[in-house]
Amino acid sequence: MSKTASEYLVETLEKTAVKRIYGVVGDSLNGITDALRQRKSIDWVHMRHEEAAAFAAGAEAHLTGNLAVCAGSCGPGNLHLINGLFDCQRNGVPVLAIAAHIPSSEIGIDYFQATHPENLFRDCSHYVELVSNPKQLPQILKRAIRVAIAKRGVSVVVLPGDVALMKIDDDIPEWIAPTAPVLRPSEADIGHLADFLNKATRATLFCGAGCAGAHAQLIELARKLQAPVVHAFRGKEFVEYDNPYDVGMTGLVGFASGYAAMKNCDALLLLGTDFPYRAFYPEQAKIAQVDVRPEALGNRCSLHLGLLGTVKDTLDAVLPSIKEKTESSHLSEALSDYKSTRRDLDALAESGPNSNLIHPQYVTRLVSELAADDAIFTCDVGTPIVWTARYLKVNGKRRIIGSFNHGSMANAMLQAIGAQATYPHRQVISMSGDGGFSMMMGDFITLTQMGFPVKVIVLNNGTLGFVEMEMKASGFLDAGCDLKNPDFALMAEAMGVRGIRVEKPQELKGAIEAALAHKGPVLLDVVSARQELAMPPRTTLDQAYHFGMFMMKAVLDGRATQLVDLAKVNLSR
Repeated sequence: MSKTASEYLVETLEKTAVKRIYGVVGDSLNGITDALRQRKSIDWVHMRHEEAAAFAAGAEAHLTGNLAVCAGSCGPGNLHLINGLFDCQRNGVPVLAIAAHIPSSEIGIDYFQATHPENLFRDCSHYVELVSNPKQLPQILKRAIRVAIAKRGVSVVVLPGDVALMKIDDDIPEWIAPTAPVLRPSEADIGHLADFLNKATRATLFCGAGCAGAHAQLIELARKLQAPVVHAFRGKEFVEYDNPYDVGMTGLVGFASGYAAMKNCDALLLLGTDFPYRAFYPEQAKIAQVDVRPEALGNRCSLHLGLLGTVKDTLDAVLPSIKEKTESSHLSEALSDYKSTRRDLDALAESGPNSNLIHPQYVTRLVSELAADDAIFTCDVGTPIVWTARYLKVNGKRRIIGSFNHGSMANAMLQAIGAQATYPHRQVISMSGDGGFSMMMGDFITLTQMGFPVKVIVLNNGTLGFVEMEMKASGFLDAGCDLKNPDFALMAEAMGVRGIRVEKPQELKGAIEAALAHKGPVLLDVVSARQELAMPPRTTLDQAYHFGMFMMKAVLDGRATQLVDLAKVNLSR
């Protein structure tokens, strides 16, 4: 029985177990949205901006591991998807984007809203193809789905609005997409890895998002090797909990203890991470790496050994050949260092009874303590990501989503929408910055439009805080960072969302409790300290020099009061 291309697309997505499509309607999408309306098998999540739709779809894919779908109408509509799709691609989550197109007869002659999506989406996808004839759709759609799932990234199907309404006779196939394979190195490589680890006297494990599902194997390897475990931010939710060998993070938002555990080792094993910052790798140690992506092996540093495989499958294979070590001085030093570092960090997340400043560390600590055991957290790029990395506790049930590799502003609330759509009965908390929240504030209305009870916590410090710190650390006077913000809580109330504003630290705990207990969406506007410093795990002489240059320039520029404020916020604790 013949059906329209749109009906075929919707039925194929049904067969692939797609539950919802995020997007903004438009005339070139009419065939698809009408097919969804008639079949009622896939929900249309009505967003206010297509970029938000792509971020929301990425969050769903991150949480479930399954294919998520977003859509945009022709021209500007689907172009708005691009930033969110870059994030999905770089986070390695399976997302299919439907990029509706102008009428096929008008392509190439400067028609209204004309673009070339098949070219524009190429850099943010594994596969993108134009359907110029309805008979092409079955093959292109099935291939797009397979590629997105198997390669863990983005596929884009470009579908002109008129082609979407044309008839085709193909049946929906029984098999569409593969399941995850067992992927492990050869026996010879497993032997080489065992030999590499057995010869080490001060081994350190450095773990990323690729350690998902391998927690037990990772802990056993650390026990046998008496090795400290350092994690990248994306590895936090899979590595940090129930881990007696954990010594924290490294990197720009990490801990001094994680940095030291890597710098002081003689053998470093990278597990499921393509950590980008070269300065944090050890100079003298031999390095081995396990990853599913061949392009990640040796991408950041020279390797002694590189192995292609999943972390779980590889560790299952190598663990029987690992000899148990009794020498634990490297581990003991790293754990002692971590205990000291953790104590210093925790001391910053307190608030005295007479304090008149709300420190962001204190906000995140309280949220962590009061949130549900299985809460889903999203965090904006900038200072919210620092405090989430350092103060949010995970337990194996909590999840964390962010723009970890793409580093886009304004991701947190948008990803929270996707998380809440996917898990309507779980607590979803967006740790937003005032810059990120206000950048994509339009989709705040989606919370009431769709009935999503997301809790949005805005760190309102009146500045693009991380950018301001970067300028100061580089010796520049901060410029263009000021944010003249409204009362976000009053704005929320005007939109039908519960709004709570907190200006005193003594009121913060009660406000967070009230926000988390509320049944619907909430915006908690936390007026926090502007001049809070987020120190990197190691401060170099070059950084100290440039920060000194900033202070000298600030005085010469008549901004000495800013330095006084900086001292008050960070020294008077």
